Amino acid sequence: MNSRTQSPNPTRPVFQAHHLRKRYPKGKGWLEALKGISLALYPGEILTLLGPNGAGKTTTVKILAGLVEPDEGRVEVQADESGTWLGAVLEGSRNLYWRLSALENLIYFGVLRGLSPKEARRRGLEVLEVVGLLDKAHQAVGGLSRGQQQRTALAAALVHDPPILFLDEPTLGVDLEAQETIRAWLLRLKEEGKAILLTTHQLELAEALADRVAILLEGEVALEGRTREVLAGSPRAAYRIELREPLAEGDSRLARLQTLGAEMEEKVVRTVGEEALWAALKILDPLPLERVERESLSLAGLFWRVLRERRKPCSESSI
Repeated sequence: MNSRTQSPNPTRPVFQAHHLRKRYPKGKGWLEALKGISLALYPGEILTLLGPNGAGKTTTVKILAGLVEPDEGRVEVQADESGTWLGAVLEGSRNLYWRLSALENLIYFGVLRGLSPKEARRRGLEVLEVVGLLDKAHQAVGGLSRGQQQRTALAAALVHDPPILFLDEPTLGVDLEAQETIRAWLLRLKEEGKAILLTTHQLELAEALADRVAILLEGEVALEGRTREVLAGSPRAAYRIELREPLAEGDSRLARLQTLGAEMEEKVVRTVGEEALWAALKILDPLPLERVERESLSLAGLFWRVLRERRKPCSESSI
């Protein structure tokens, strides 16, 4: 169950999840959706959850939002008891009433979250102007484009000015122009001090937005940290070894490098992690080298390497 305290403090997390576990019936057994996940989110930051389908991202968001009870663990929220601490946009669910206009939706959700009808209307018009939809205020949501619907859903999540936002795939299915509008708006909200939990499959968007990133795999946090730090200082950093001459076909060193998970292309050997780097250099000694350098790593590259490392034992055992 969620426990809440008073008065958000910018030096403390606005929420903390402790050892969340959740399982669902599957056939004659159980599917473990979450296996002890712990997370924290601070004011003025964007924490991005990454993971393949089935990793547990949406289950995590629903538990944090109070929509699903965990089997084990707890969530602590630094907010009041009014229920206005959170705004959420959940992927795969209808966040709006399509027969109502954009403004009518915002008034409805504003009143539902404690605003007076007059204040909800004022806030609704204000937020629609911010997202560039003031001219669509009186148009039925069902007649809006996918991108406009997503921006309206975000506006509805913000109409009561909550300190925390949970956004599950907010740019799914929208065009590039709408993606850029949403990206710019999320950065603006972060600067205003909002705490934002974002899930997305768009890794370039995640890298552009995320202050911190958590990679979920099979219901567990495989990697978590500040985005720049995990890219620059992760033990999974990639290294490039350039040989003066390529290894000859049949050279025993090739098989030994493959056991390290190294990738080879002509005169270049790539490894992931410092331990693998030193092991590769030992294998290659005393061959002449041109250079050894650490390659810049994108969030997409890091994500796929973490995913590949986790799945490697399964792949090898199935061969």
